[in-house]
Amino acid sequence: MSTTASATASNIVSTNGAVTGGVRSLLRLEGLSIFAAATTAYVISGGNLWLFAALFFAPDLSFAFYTVSPRLGGAAYNFVHSYATALALGALGWFSGMPLLWQLALILAAHAGFDRAMGYGLKYVTAFNQTHLGRIGRNK
Repeated sequence: MSTTASATASNIVSTNGAVTGGVRSLLRLEGLSIFAAATTAYVISGGNLWLFAALFFAPDLSFAFYTVSPRLGGAAYNFVHSYATALALGALGWFSGMPLLWQLALILAAHAGFDRAMGYGLKYVTAFNQTHLGRIGRNK
């Protein structure tokens, strides 16, 4: 790798495990896309908008696990904010014929997408403000 390419690469790679530059922007755009798609699917499916509004921020209750430990808090937060969790819940609801479950999965996916679009990434267990999308909070 040339010196110029090496210098450019070092400006893009974060030392704390977080993505930066264009990759970070792409991940945030992807989150916005998931938010829009999940919200649209929820509305089209006939989901109750009051339920959507009431439960949209419910996944953030996983923050409570940080009172026990950063490791448990990060694990709980990441489990609830993972697209894989929303997909598994949605599949369970779809294949079991329980529309409420897949509608809850759409709310969960919309919330996770919204968080990612806003720059809130999956947490590292070292601290609440360290995420895969960079540091959050006042001490960025």
